[in-house]
Amino acid sequence: MQTYSYLALGDSYTIGEGVPLYDSFPYQAVQLLRNSGRMFHAPEIIAKTGWTTDELAAGIGQTNLQRAYDFVSLLIGVNNQYRGRKLDEYTVQFEALLKQAIGFAGGHSSHVIVLSIPDWGATPFAADRDKQKIAIEIDSFNMVNKTIAERHRTHYIDITPGTRTSASDTTMLATDKLHPSGKEYAKWADALAKYVKEKATP
Repeated sequence: MQTYSYLALGDSYTIGEGVPLYDSFPYQAVQLLRNSGRMFHAPEIIAKTGWTTDELAAGIGQTNLQRAYDFVSLLIGVNNQYRGRKLDEYTVQFEALLKQAIGFAGGHSSHVIVLSIPDWGATPFAADRDKQKIAIEIDSFNMVNKTIAERHRTHYIDITPGTRTSASDTTMLATDKLHPSGKEYAKWADALAKYVKEKATP
């Protein structure tokens, strides 16, 4: 029986800032896949809280990776928006990262999953911020990453609407009132696992 590998690229949302590692969406997804009869190694994660697209690229460059992975996920951009970085810059850097992710997946673009950027402006952490401005900017960044993801025939999971509707539910947030809880990550993991199951035979 084949044992699959999974590389998760991103920022705080990928490592699961504020929750135990096993509550992060990559780990929850792998557990769901194992429960469905698929053999998976523990996910390999390249992510750090606060990373922008260029910082993720630098992190990848400093990490010894396998030559190829069976599946790769990419969720990046919230810190580009948070720091007021240009959308044009994000467009170029995100596409470069996605091409790299496809390369890590052995050229199999359908084995690469892009997740949209959550709307942190909907959380209690952003109570004194311009929530509408943040939402508009997040939507602009997500329009870019979705367009690029579809152009390269990768799979796209839109998690943003859920992060907006669940932000008023404290059980969906970590103690920092900014990052998701394991309960919210479980929804992302479920969507990811459902897609991967179609590609990974037991």
